Amino acid sequence: MNRVLLSAAHKSSGKTTLSIGIVATLTARGRKVQAFKKGPDYIDPLWLGTASGRACHNLDFHTQNDAEIVRYFSAHADDADLAVIEGNMGLFDSIDLEGHGSNAALAALLQTPVILVLDVQGMTRSVIPVIQGYQAFDRNIRIAGLIFNRVGGERHATRLREVVAHYLDLPIVGMVHRDARLNIDEKHLGLVPSNESPEARDKVARIADIIGAQIDLDLLEQIAAQAPTLAAAERPTAVGSADVRLGIPHDEAFAFYYASDLEALRAAGAELVFFDAIRDQALPPIDGLFIGGGFPERHMDALAANTPMRDAIRAAIDNDLPCYAECGGLMYLSRAINWDERRADMVGVIPAEVTMHKRPVGRGYTELAQTDDAPWPNPTAEFPAHEFHYSSLSPIEGSPRFAYRVLRGSGIDGRHDGYVYRNLLASYTHLRDVEGNRWAARFVDFVRTHKSKV
Repeated sequence: MNRVLLSAAHKSSGKTTLSIGIVATLTARGRKVQAFKKGPDYIDPLWLGTASGRACHNLDFHTQNDAEIVRYFSAHADDADLAVIEGNMGLFDSIDLEGHGSNAALAALLQTPVILVLDVQGMTRSVIPVIQGYQAFDRNIRIAGLIFNRVGGERHATRLREVVAHYLDLPIVGMVHRDARLNIDEKHLGLVPSNESPEARDKVARIADIIGAQIDLDLLEQIAAQAPTLAAAERPTAVGSADVRLGIPHDEAFAFYYASDLEALRAAGAELVFFDAIRDQALPPIDGLFIGGGFPERHMDALAANTPMRDAIRAAIDNDLPCYAECGGLMYLSRAINWDERRADMVGVIPAEVTMHKRPVGRGYTELAQTDDAPWPNPTAEFPAHEFHYSSLSPIEGSPRFAYRVLRGSGIDGRHDGYVYRNLLASYTHLRDVEGNRWAARFVDFVRTHKSKV
């Protein structure tokens, strides 16, 4: 399990673009690269998956314990030539005062060498105490190499090489110059999902060409090979043949699905039937529905124009089809989305309207306690999850039922999340199928039970 962890000194250092370029270039070399992203994230994994040709997987201290992270990493990296882990935020940033949950903690847990990415705009000699401070702060990790990003030119690069050679015993893995061609459009949730970009593969190829020429990939692979062996682990596999068909919209509007969740749904006996909520005119034959997150507001006119699909989904849910919807899925099931003085009709199952805001309404890690109305309850009464939404839902008409009480986070109204109607559960919360919350198997069992009664 050759591996490296790419972490920046601080946020917005260009680490994601560098990770995409490195993964894509190594893949073009013929390496089988398994990409991982630290933390809860859908967007970066879409790009990294495009770069590697393999689904990117998430490693998250909030929803997984230490032992599970090691097992999960081992299971999904085992058949790769090397693994590239992209960190989040800065190397030592954490919501925990002692740093548990940081990139450094992940590097220590997985015994993985760190490649430190530094944005060196306007810096030469001043970069040295920064690096020395990072080296000294936590002796449980090994910073094994440096990538300098946004280098101003050859003169700047030469000076950086000189000061590193004089003061440090660290190799420079890459010296990446400022280049507008490396920019990926940023929107309110970060990088635009690669599924929304028709030229995504061309963009990844261009990034790989530029970065690949400025990174010492042989050195990076040598560093990755220095990581000690981890115990092997097995990933979940389906027991028997699939006996329920689960419809999942996967298009420009809806693409936020964890690879491990889809894997867990299949392992639980679901055949995943993907469809296009923007273009398809009818639902495929299915026993249940899972509408994940995404950016339906960006495509609200196209979603609204597809009246046959909206009507089909509403009729199916009104007729008790089991359905689980997260965030963007909740928005789509509302009566309408309002954004920048524009309004577009949605499915209308949830008797409330969505309004978009300029700043986040709910953001970060959450803690939930389930209620008696949870349609497929968790044996663990309280459990962690996450949310990230710029929209709010108007008060739901009638006497709404909710599956969750919000202990930490925002949810639908600050106190509740998980709107329940017939066999629908719709929430702003994003669940992740982990050892402490096997939601996929519970939902598939719920779908299976309903199917047996029809």
